[in-house]
Amino acid sequence: MAIRLYTDNACDLDLDYLNKLQVKVFHMPVTIKEQTYRDRLTIDPPEFYRLISEPGVVPTTAQITPGEFQQEFEKVIAETDDDIIYIAFSSVLSGTYQSACLARDLVNPQRITVIDSKSASVGFGLTVIRAAQAIAAGKDKSQVIAEIEDNIRRIQHLFIVGNFEMLKRGGRVSSTSAALGNLLNIKLLLHFVEGAIVPLEKAHGFKKARKRMLEIMEERGSNLADQLIGINHSNYYEGALELKGMIEERFGCKNFVISEIGAAIGSHVGAGTISVFFLTE
Repeated sequence: MAIRLYTDNACDLDLDYLNKLQVKVFHMPVTIKEQTYRDRLTIDPPEFYRLISEPGVVPTTAQITPGEFQQEFEKVIAETDDDIIYIAFSSVLSGTYQSACLARDLVNPQRITVIDSKSASVGFGLTVIRAAQAIAAGKDKSQVIAEIEDNIRRIQHLFIVGNFEMLKRGGRVSSTSAALGNLLNIKLLLHFVEGAIVPLEKAHGFKKARKRMLEIMEERGSNLADQLIGINHSNYYEGALELKGMIEERFGCKNFVISEIGAAIGSHVGAGTISVFFLTE
């Protein structure tokens, strides 16, 4: 019995890459200036960052509806003998996981598995890649799920927010805190704990924050040289390349996936953010 692997655009992997992996994608809506787009389908990252650079623009995101999942799941179940595995954006950050669970229960809980990645962006993407590789290798459903769950337990997210503007626009920090943070060139280093974004440390300036990121990567990483390392950025490709070079030099890593943060995540972190993803022991 074949396995159909699904994910959503919050994994921040390029659609061409996901197509090569034979992964199907659900696309979250994002609304900008009363116009609704589908992340990576009808709006690409460069256009998104151009639009939100305008003063006062606050993008809003929404979850994928149960009906969208139900329509796709019913089609696969009716037309094929395939089982479905859907790996979802962290349930702490979006209701999309719950929407998929509702659709699963309405369609066929025996043939549809919905998994909370407890992750975001390319950290989530690395789990999707591992699942796709396990399916391509001919592993059965239980083995594929075990691979996914192992990655979820071990995946590490470290990211530096470029500036406080989007955090302020979204109401996550006060205007006073944002102004002070930007004035003093304070960079926030964040990580994930059980699917939630949690502040880790503050650093004065991007270089110090990036240096600390690599130190934490060394503390937490396991056999980094043999891993596929994820890097992403929001409108900061040169920064992603610099980080890649530093990781190569320090840890001997050779395998990377680099992508740009799309609208679903970018709506909350803005431009200038950079992240690294890897596995702990």
